[in-house]
Amino acid sequence: MMVAMAGFASEEERWDAVARRDGAADGAFYYSVRTTGVYCRPSCASRLARRENVAFHATCAEAERAGFRPCQRCRPNQAGLAEQHAAAVAKACRLMENADPAPDLTALAAAAGMSRFHFHRVFRAVTGVTPKAYADARRRERVRQELARSRTVTEAIYGAGFNSSGRFYQKSAETLGMTPADYRAGGRHAAIRFAHGVCSLGTVLVAATEKGVCAILLGDDAGALVRDLEERFPRATLISGDREFEQTVARVVSFVEAPRVGLDLPLDVRGTAFQQRVWQALGSIPAGSRASYGEIAERIGSPKAVRAVARACAANAFAVAIPCHRVVRNDGALAGYRWGVERKRALLERETKA
Repeated sequence: MMVAMAGFASEEERWDAVARRDGAADGAFYYSVRTTGVYCRPSCASRLARRENVAFHATCAEAERAGFRPCQRCRPNQAGLAEQHAAAVAKACRLMENADPAPDLTALAAAAGMSRFHFHRVFRAVTGVTPKAYADARRRERVRQELARSRTVTEAIYGAGFNSSGRFYQKSAETLGMTPADYRAGGRHAAIRFAHGVCSLGTVLVAATEKGVCAILLGDDAGALVRDLEERFPRATLISGDREFEQTVARVVSFVEAPRVGLDLPLDVRGTAFQQRVWQALGSIPAGSRASYGEIAERIGSPKAVRAVARACAANAFAVAIPCHRVVRNDGALAGYRWGVERKRALLERETKA
């Protein structure tokens, strides 16, 4: 908020924002109109008042102490539209996480007080995924949790909310990347090819299942990267990559050197529903740009989950491909990069100069 106010410090700047109905100024200040007796947000769509009738206020309380009442059109004393949307999406996410089975789109829209079409559009704009994709990701998370603690696979399937085991097994490869029994056994029977390469940032390890690349790890010690992979898939069969797979590694190395080019390889991305939401949001940050952990939390509809966003970034196993290096602290400082702050700085500088 202090940053926003600093951008509208003078009355001339504030009047210009009101004249342009600048939504970026909302919350930074409010303006009152002497002839109507009301005060508004800078973005209010009401007819523009004459400059000599306008005064500016730092807060709603200040405007009301001066004898003005809130505008019935822009409702400055209530949450802004972006906040309302974030709150509605957060409520929908809680409903999907707590209900069994998950509510359908009609029920979610009704709970949010919106039409089906409008709710679907708002949900996707805030989280980066559709309500169905979020519900599916949440169910995948529940399956993983149930498989870890249930006595049998069948018990886990029903505990996760599937109405029949047949329906789940049709989607098991998509949900887990392997059969449920193998997932419970720490990736047993899963074949993962891997190989190392060298890039300007050090050593890069690339690993892939049949579905696609499942890890891109950076470091200085190839042995440490292999141990990291083993911890992720403790009972998978790790296979040293052949000459054909080395071509995949070469493509990944080229991508690390020039992130703007993009990576045209399929990815086998696995994570919790929350992690998937964060990683989706990271993918929307353009190369050469940065976003704070707080901004990512806002984008996914969980503005208070800044620390959880940081943990999701730390859990990312796809260096550069899922660009957690573009996330910085609110003050712009570089911190919290899984593969070292110096690599983070180098990647950001490379993208800025490209």
